[in-house]
Parts: sequence; C-alpha cells; structure tokens
Amino acid sequence: MLTADILLSGPRGRRMLLAYAIDAERTLRPEPGDGMFRIRAHRAADHLDVRQGTSRVLFGPGAEEARRTIVTAEDVARSLSEISLPDVTAVDLRSALAEAVDAARYWQEPDGEDVLVATEAMQDELRRVAEHIAGSEQAQWWNSPLAAPDQWSIMSRGEESPDTREVPAAQQLLSEWRTSTLESEARAERDRPVDPEANWTGHWWSHPPARFSTRALFDGTAAGLWFIEDSMGWERAVVRALRPPNGARIYEIDSAQAWSDLCRRFPLEVTAETRQVWYRTTGRSGRWVIPDWVQVAESFEGVHLTVTGYLAAAGTAIEVDADTASVIAGWAPDETYWFTDAATYISEPCVWVLHDGPEVTDQPAWTLESQQ
Repeated sequence: MLTADILLSGPRGRRMLLAYAIDAERTLRPEPGDGMFRIRAHRAADHLDVRQGTSRVLFGPGAEEARRTIVTAEDVARSLSEISLPDVTAVDLRSALAEAVDAARYWQEPDGEDVLVATEAMQDELRRVAEHIAGSEQAQWWNSPLAAPDQWSIMSRGEESPDTREVPAAQQLLSEWRTSTLESEARAERDRPVDPEANWTGHWWSHPPARFSTRALFDGTAAGLWFIEDSMGWERAVVRALRPPNGARIYEIDSAQAWSDLCRRFPLEVTAETRQVWYRTTGRSGRWVIPDWVQVAESFEGVHLTVTGYLAAAGTAIEVDADTASVIAGWAPDETYWFTDAATYISEPCVWVLHDGPEVTDQPAWTLESQQ
C-alpha cells in the first residue's frame, strides 16, 4: 500500500514531493513573479547547498540581494502551506518523478534542495502533498511488481547512438562484471586512503551488468524514456519490446528491507571502492557491500525495483547488519534487470524523439520518429 510515510522516507521521494508542489504553484500562479514558494525554495536551497559559491553560483539581476537574503526552511514551509493542490494527474506525477530521478547524484553531497526537504519544517508541510499523492488512483501502480506482459528496453540514447547493437550473453556480462569488481576492490584497497573524507572518487553505482527494461506508461511511452538519473538531456532514444521468460523468478525490491535482505544473502564487499563516494552522499563511514549479481542470478532470472522502493530507499545508507550497509545507486524506478538470455527482444528497434524546449507550450512529449 502506498502511504505518505513511504513518500517522505527517502531523499528521492521528498524531492518528488517538492517538484510536484512547485508544479502545482506554477499551474495556479503561472506568472514568474507570482511564484513565492518556488522562489523561496530556490533561495533556501542555494544557501543550504555545500557547493554554494563554487559549482552553484547565483548571477544576474538581483543576485547580490538574493545572496544577502536568508530564506529559512520555515519560510519555505509557510509558502507551501498557502498552495492549493490540484487534482492529481498522470502527467503531473510523471513530471515530478522524472525531475526527482534526474536530480540524483550519488558521488557528491546532497544538493541544497535535498537538504531543504529533509528539514523537519519541510517534511511536516510536505506530508500534505504526500497524502494527496498517496491517495490518488494515478500513483497506485508505483507499488506494483513487474508488469511482465509490457516491457520495453532502451537500447541507446543520443543523436550519435546506433540504432542496433549486439547485446552480449547474460552470463558473459555477469562474469566479466564480477572479475572487474573484485579487481577494482583489490586495487582500491591497495592504493586508496582509508579516510572517507579524502578527495577520491570511485564506482558509485550498484545495479547489475545486464539488459534492463521498464513498463509502458499511460500514454504508451516506456518509463525508461522519462526516468533517468543525472540525464544528459538526450532527445533521441532507440527502444525495443522485450518478452520476459515464462515463469521467471523475479526478486522484487519494494523497500530498503528487500535490498538489505538481498545484500545479506548474497554480499559482495566494495568498501574500498565506494568508501569516499558513498560517505559523501550518505554521511556514513563503515563497511559497504552490494549484491553479488552472479550469485543472485543462480536463484532469480531478474530483479525489479518498484517506484516506491526507489523513492523510499535510493541514495540512502541501507543497513545490512550491525557494521555493514549498502546503497541503491544508478537505478531508475520500475527498472528490471535480466540475468537470462531467455528475456528476448520481440520487436525491431524504434527511434523515439523528445519534443521539449521553449517552443513547446505544453508538457514535453516522446513520439515515434515515424509519426512526425
């Protein structure tokens, strides 16, 4: 069951609620000068961001005044309390979810918006938004398992991406990944400092090395077209339909507990490789593991991350045992990764194109290239 507590429990869920509230105000008060909530949220986030003055800089008319004006989380929460929430639509939910996913960064400290929505004042007021969304019919699929009959794979993205490419065998991908991961961990253990605050980066993602797919959304577009962590602004993608094998055993990651159980059952040590990046994003120092996907593949044909699992748990330090934790990183909501070649492509590659930008007066839209 989708609840407000689930939507408030993780950084991506809270960021989605913020995006939804900002869009709600923009609908009610479309003129730029009328959006006091979004203006205050932006200014408060600027002041809370640890990168303020370096990678995040205010400039242009009014920038100096904005730098001097301190807007608190309580100020933003009061502005939010004045916003009436419109009826929930599938388009609005998709937009808010896409924005929250795009803002994910697991190799650096949380940005100002993530810090803002984690404050007690903002969480108290965002609960109203969370209850509004959790009670809507349009959000109920977020807690649903794999939609087996309706899966679509993004084969490539970007203008220069190929329309077709050979996909290596699943077991080859898994074997090569495990060898590379063990080698990287040994190298990091040997060469890198043990100080979690050291200025060092490393592999931060924890998804399997396998083909993946998502369901089609209400308008027939693949969820994978919309939900991309730290997207590069791609406006072209190649998509193919995928048919899961009959009777496939799917591990459902619908909560932090489900991920914790998977890591406890099939642990693979990555402490040295992730020590600095995961400390940076979670603030936790200690032992880190991820699922050993080679072992997982012996028991399951696929692993699926629900939208609620993503919103509640992605980017958090998930406890595995007393001294060990893990992070869901590099995933997108509703992704299923396949450990078997029996998950087969059943359509020719189709090119989809994004319509967005100043000339688009309505919401962005993905359409088949052949339909333009």
